[in-house]
Amino acid sequence: MLDPVQLLSAYCDGAFPMGDEDGRISWFRPPYRGILPIEDFHLPARFQRYLRNHPFEVRWNTAFGDVMRGCADRENTWITDIILDSYQELHRLGFAHSAEVWRGGRLVGGVYGVAIGGAFFGESMFSRETQASKVALTYLQWRLKERGFIVHDTQWTTPHLATLGGHEIPSIQYLELLHRAIRLSVTFDDRPRGAQMMFR
Repeated sequence: MLDPVQLLSAYCDGAFPMGDEDGRISWFRPPYRGILPIEDFHLPARFQRYLRNHPFEVRWNTAFGDVMRGCADRENTWITDIILDSYQELHRLGFAHSAEVWRGGRLVGGVYGVAIGGAFFGESMFSRETQASKVALTYLQWRLKERGFIVHDTQWTTPHLATLGGHEIPSIQYLELLHRAIRLSVTFDDRPRGAQMMFR
């Protein structure tokens, strides 16, 4: 398992880990960083209509490990056992969070990531029903705005994220924004954090 202090410090320095097929951990700091605007989050009109009557229940932090396993349930994944154990420990300490989409008592989609100050580092999402992951991401964006976050780091930008306003910025610009965000006294929820760590 990765040391929690090392892992959180890496995020504060603009780096993040991914597991390799051989069991090793690789660290990344891309020259351009994907972000999803929080204040200017864009929802297509058709999806806005869908949200008014969507069939799902959205929960927070009730099945974090299951969300990670849902994200890892694909042919190729970077969510290895080391990554799974490490982020479940961050969740136990109050730094990692999940937005979960349920239907009929079954977990059908979700997204998870790490929160430090006013920065949220999105890691992965999954969907077992149409629109479930998009609902999870939308509710996550609303929560980040409500709680005062200013950065949602998506690492890279996919065509799907681009439809919601996601884009990439140069690393130097990202780091300036990140260092401002992690100094904010905001939290994802009201759970006490199990580690007294300062990133200011």
